[in-house]
Amino acid sequence: MIKDTKTSGPERKLVTTYQNSFNLPSPKTFEEVQFFNGNNYHKGIDWYMEFFPTPSNITSDFLFEKSANYFHSEEAPKRAASLVPKAKIITILIDPSDRAYSWYQHQRSHEDPAALRFNFYEVITTAHWAPSDVKTLQRRCLLPGWYAVHIERWLTYFATSQLLIIDGQQLRSDPVTVMDEVQKFLGVTPHYNYSEALTFDPQKGFWCQLLEGGKTKCLGKSKGRKYPPMDPESRTFLSNYYRDHNVELSKLLHRLGQPLPSWLRQELQ
Repeated sequence: MIKDTKTSGPERKLVTTYQNSFNLPSPKTFEEVQFFNGNNYHKGIDWYMEFFPTPSNITSDFLFEKSANYFHSEEAPKRAASLVPKAKIITILIDPSDRAYSWYQHQRSHEDPAALRFNFYEVITTAHWAPSDVKTLQRRCLLPGWYAVHIERWLTYFATSQLLIIDGQQLRSDPVTVMDEVQKFLGVTPHYNYSEALTFDPQKGFWCQLLEGGKTKCLGKSKGRKYPPMDPESRTFLSNYYRDHNVELSKLLHRLGQPLPSWLRQELQ
């Protein structure tokens, strides 16, 4: 059986960098397939499999997909379990406040009318009578950060041993250690030495693939955007908003025997 791996969660651009170091990308798309969480699912498994390269060894090759929106989708866990019950799930968690702000800025860069009309604080604190497009943006900013709720949903359909939770902050600062952990989780052989494959790009602000001759391969200009820091009022609001959700996440991770991300330890102090 081909081993199938799915990555979900907020820090999708981080995974793209490290995935590119040793993968064979689909010739049809470099974007997220969004199969298990939307109407593409009804196109069937044959349509889905067309996005993957033909494995050279069906007993040892991994098929790897990353779609951040799978994480908080109500449909994705059940659908994925029905088609690939032995899949391993990797989710990367960052501070939910930062995730919310990043999504807002992402929508602004794509000229979302609501994100262009209202500032971040206005969006996350908007009342229930606000225009529908603002309410939609608010939900997309806030609800994915209910991490414990979403992880519990995945655990309804997948065993604990099939789930790896990664600290997005550690992935940024110490990717080699994190990728060693990922390879152990997946059972990758031979082991890939990321210390010889990655180099930090100070202009981009993240790690890039190191090529022969000292050249580097980084993500495109649309990735790693720089934007103004979050305003203090929004930070305070979100810290209060996510407090109970973060407490539930810490309880869940303790129960699963998984370490608390560094950002979560800081939030709970």
